[in-house]
Amino acid sequence: MLDLDVITDPAAAGISLDPVRARILAELASAPGSASSLARALGIPRQKINYHLRQLEEHGLVRLVEERRRGGLTERVLEATAATYVISPGTLPGVAPDPDRAPDRLSARWLVAVAARTVREVGELLAGAAAAGKRLATFTATTEVRFASAADRAAFAEELAAAVTALVGRYHDESAPAGRPHRVVLAIHPTPHREEP
Repeated sequence: MLDLDVITDPAAAGISLDPVRARILAELASAPGSASSLARALGIPRQKINYHLRQLEEHGLVRLVEERRRGGLTERVLEATAATYVISPGTLPGVAPDPDRAPDRLSARWLVAVAARTVREVGELLAGAAAAGKRLATFTATTEVRFASAADRAAFAEELAAAVTALVGRYHDESAPAGRPHRVVLAIHPTPHREEP
């Protein structure tokens, strides 16, 4: 089972968004199960569970782990193909956010469009790497900083932009014959307030 999978197929995205199927995926991400065990856990008739399992399996969101013979019946045990899923914005190609439409480094909407492009592109690259049996080379850094004032935040953003520009200038080589372009994304946004349990 993958830690995370990016759903790029619009039909699979639609299937996964059904509330009952989402509950089934959550159950099968924590432990393999059969239609009978899922029916007991979720309080839904086994026939309905079977219908939803077929839909999930047809779209590659669950897979068969084993078949158990019980009397004259065969019990199919399935598991989710990933512990968590992200739906790529590319599943809605006509209305997917496009950061090239209105670049504005101070716009929250542009940040969301850039993040959506990142999910779409890295999701496609992950699928290609998995199909080739290779790892995808990436780097991610995340941290949190508390600014004393809006002026400090603005100064930090300017210094960060200058540092990134200097690094890109030092390492970017347009003429490298075996070079491969890499996208660099940096973002600063407020941390959402969350209630402590």
